[in-house]
Amino acid sequence: MTMTLFHAASRDALATAEQKLLEVLSAKPAARAKSVSAEQLGDELLSVVRLLDGEIGLRRVLGDSSAEPERRASLLTELLSGKVSKQALTVLTAAVGERWSTPRELTDGLDVLGRTALLVHAEQGGRLDAVEDELFRFGRIVAADSELERALSDRTAPAASKATLVRELLGEKADSVTLRLVDQLVTVPRGRTVVGGLGELAAEAAKRRERSVATVVAPVPLTEQQEERLAATLQRIYSRPIALHVEVDPEIQGGLVIKVGDEVIDGSAIGRIDELRRRLAG
Repeated sequence: MTMTLFHAASRDALATAEQKLLEVLSAKPAARAKSVSAEQLGDELLSVVRLLDGEIGLRRVLGDSSAEPERRASLLTELLSGKVSKQALTVLTAAVGERWSTPRELTDGLDVLGRTALLVHAEQGGRLDAVEDELFRFGRIVAADSELERALSDRTAPAASKATLVRELLGEKADSVTLRLVDQLVTVPRGRTVVGGLGELAAEAAKRRERSVATVVAPVPLTEQQEERLAATLQRIYSRPIALHVEVDPEIQGGLVIKVGDEVIDGSAIGRIDELRRRLAG
């Protein structure tokens, strides 16, 4: 499976931009401010990806790390103000203001942000499992049909015709998020193969679903009130509901070890002792 690759600076920039995206998605709209769904935000971000994909000069200007971040953000604001929501503009200016390794990786990063917003929308509607399954199954169908793969990968074919083909293949029963993600992949592939891109999308959906569960290791059972407070804290951190799976292990001696997806928060007594030992040894 071909994954979108980022150099170190771009990985840091993407992490910061993703945090801003989650903040925007979790923020309550101010009085009289128009609320924007994760779906709309995702669509707007992907529309900017399509714009930058076709405008090499603009992509280079916005991704020029030697230029002042404020200047790049100001240019983007002038270009998109009134054309996208204020929420989308907040995310976009935050992303453009970061230091990316290359202009191409800026555009790839915005593509990731758009996909993330759409997956959040599916998650909010309880449809993330279905989206993951549809992406995986469609990937298997395309991988088994070389003619279909060529048709969807044909760069000389009009984008509209490929988008129509995707809708005919997936049918009316497919989730709208699945349709949007596949449509973006085949019309703006960003160097990805269709099969590889579908695999990447399915993996992103699976990773997001897994990160909705926190495995908590505690020295003693947690009370109901403690679990509620911990779940609320994690929800604020990750900007989505987090289910707790609590395990009891007296050997950690105190504190908690929390694992959410690939992330581990080790606040246990034994973990702090081990960290101190490593520092002393170093």
